[in-house]
Amino acid sequence: MTFGATVVDLKGELIRDLTPDDFEVLEDGKSQTLRFYAAGDGAAAPVLHLGLLLDAFGSMVSDMKLAQSAAIKFLNLLPESQDITLVDFDTQVRITRYPQRDFPRLVERIRQRKPDGWTALDDALGTYLDGVDQDQGRRILVMYTDGADSRSVLKLDETLTLLKASPVTVYAIGLVQNTGSYRQHLQMTMMQLVEVTNGQAFFPSSMKEVESAYEQVLAQIKGQYHLGYLSANTATDGAWRKVAIKVTRPGARVRARKGYFAPYKTSQK
Repeated sequence: MTFGATVVDLKGELIRDLTPDDFEVLEDGKSQTLRFYAAGDGAAAPVLHLGLLLDAFGSMVSDMKLAQSAAIKFLNLLPESQDITLVDFDTQVRITRYPQRDFPRLVERIRQRKPDGWTALDDALGTYLDGVDQDQGRRILVMYTDGADSRSVLKLDETLTLLKASPVTVYAIGLVQNTGSYRQHLQMTMMQLVEVTNGQAFFPSSMKEVESAYEQVLAQIKGQYHLGYLSANTATDGAWRKVAIKVTRPGARVRARKGYFAPYKTSQK
C-alpha cells in the first residue's frame, strides 16, 4: 500500500524536510516497515494522474472566463502529470482524458465550454471515480464548484462511500456565492467530500482569489510525502483496515487517509 501524507506545523505551514525515520505507520495498530519513501514531486515520486472537475452550471456565466483562465494556469504548473482527465458538468457529465502531449487540446476544450444547465456534482464525482482504479501511482482530483447539487442521481452518502474506497485525493475550490446557513451547508458538504480522501477545501471569497486558491492546491500536491509498505495481513476478505501515519517531530500534524479496504476474493469450493 502507498499513502500520500501532508504534514504541517502548528501554524498550518507545510513541513518539507522530513526523512523516512520521522514517520511511523500503523495498520490496525501494528507497526509497519516502510518499503517506499519519496518526498514532494521529485523524480522518485509515483507517477501523477490528475483530474480536473469544472462546474459549468448556468449561474456561473459571469465568472466562467476567469475560472477557465485560473484552471489553465494551474495545469501549466503541473507538467509532470502523465495525463489529465477533464470532467466538466452541468445537468450532464462529460469526461475526457488527455495525455500530456495533448495539453493544447485540453486548453481549447476548457476555453470553449459555456455555462449551462443545473449541477450534477455527485454524478460527476461518481463518473470520474468509476475508472480511476485502473491507474497506478498518485491520483489527484481538483474540483472547482459552487458546491450546490441540484440534479444528481447519486446521493451524497453514496458518493462519500465511493471516495472512501478510492485511492484518490480530492482538493476543492468552492466559490460559494450563497449566504447564511445554506452557505455553511454547502461548505460543510465540500469539506466532507475532501476530508474522507486526505484532501482539503479552499473557499475564495471572490473570483480574484480563485487563482490564489489554485496556488495553495499546487503547494499541497507538491508537498506530499509518499509512503509505501507491504501489509503482513494476507487476508482477502474486503475488510476495512485502519491506517495511522504519525510523525515523531514535535508539533507536526499529519493529514492522510485513515485506511483502505482489503482485496476481496470469493472462496473456492
